[in-house]
Amino acid sequence: MTLNVKLVPGDIVRSRRGRDEGELLVVISIVDERFALVADGGNRRFDRPKRKNVLHLEPLGFHSDEVANSIRDTGRVTNAKLRFAIGQFEHVTNEGRTSENAPELALDAHAEEKGE
Repeated sequence: MTLNVKLVPGDIVRSRRGRDEGELLVVISIVDERFALVADGGNRRFDRPKRKNVLHLEPLGFHSDEVANSIRDTGRVTNAKLRFAIGQFEHVTNEGRTSENAPELALDAHAEEKGE
């Protein structure tokens, strides 16, 4: 089942399909109702964003105001800001986990995604 969630520039998403499956990305812009441009500041840089079907992106409920403001004000964002936004998200989500239950949580999420 697919939820119709409106993506906006600055949203952190996870790729659900393709070569970059499972990677965290930042929405740079919305092309139309079906496609978005995404980048991560590392492998996929701002000057060469990936055009991705929005159905293949999983919204994670995290928005980077710093990235959104930079894009809105200047039309650009630095790759360092993209990496920083993704790093902030990873820090926030990994803060409550311990090393002994982190793999267990990852397996549960994978099984849940597969519908098991």
